[in-house]
Amino acid sequence: MKKSINLLVQSSEDGFRVDVFVNKRENLLSRTRVKNLILKEKLKINNKIISDPSKRLSTGDKIILEIPEPETPSLKPFKFKLNIVYEDKDLIVINKPAGIIMHPGAGNYDQTIVNALIHYCKKNLSSIGDELRPGIVHRIDKDTSGLVVIAKNNKTHENLSLQFNKHSISRIYQLLVWGKLRPSKGKISTFITRSSKNRQLMEVSSSKGKRAITNYKTLEIFENNRTPTLSLVECKLETGRTHQIRVHMAFKGNNILGDKKYKKKFKKFKNVDPKLENLIYKLNRQFLHAKTLGFVHPENGKEIKFDSILPEELKNIIKTLRNTNK
Repeated sequence: MKKSINLLVQSSEDGFRVDVFVNKRENLLSRTRVKNLILKEKLKINNKIISDPSKRLSTGDKIILEIPEPETPSLKPFKFKLNIVYEDKDLIVINKPAGIIMHPGAGNYDQTIVNALIHYCKKNLSSIGDELRPGIVHRIDKDTSGLVVIAKNNKTHENLSLQFNKHSISRIYQLLVWGKLRPSKGKISTFITRSSKNRQLMEVSSSKGKRAITNYKTLEIFENNRTPTLSLVECKLETGRTHQIRVHMAFKGNNILGDKKYKKKFKKFKNVDPKLENLIYKLNRQFLHAKTLGFVHPENGKEIKFDSILPEELKNIIKTLRNTNK
């Protein structure tokens, strides 16, 4: 059954953008969700269909927003063992391994985390987003591992989306980069936009795109005549743009080890420990792990936080680096 929201613009809201207005009045609807509905011509102002989210409002305007029933996704279940860190009636927190993508897309429609969730909990997932992304509130890249939260119902999905939009979610990543970061800790604040040379990549821009903010600190530096110079780094996100940490590290000149898209070639070094060299050459993912995830539970309002350790293939590299640094 379709749901409609009816709103009347007050004098204090005169001049508001319509997407901002609806989001402020109906704060369980994220601004992105509102914008998408407007673009799909689901909003009327004074009985006239409006498809421009930036349309300015006047006092007394009557707003009707139609929220259609979601289309039933045609997704195949995928028998894949999910590493579930936490689960209740509203949400699931999983520790995603590297090598699997979050949701169906070009070239892979049936072996994704979404397909695994369909197999695990059938129809018990939120349905307000893209029909191929039930439950998916946020994503991490295919070759990144770590913590992700999944929404089981629409109320939870909207609440978590709102927390992501407000940048109040705590997200901490661990990564290993080439060289030493200068300064060793700080804040990177830039715009990130799609690359003009390669549409699959993102790049830093001085004026175009979306603001991206990454706080980083160096945890450990590995530097001697038996290892290339590498740094173990922790990044805390203030925003969550596509490839944000990878782009920001490349921008600093400290690409992430194993990153095939934003890559720096591993050169032969004289006297490098052969075990370490072998581990680096064999690494078929980027050394990037979503270690910590914290948010306010949408149902009970309590802050909850989850931590995960580095996967074995990353842990082995750090262990070998520490042994050669003795």
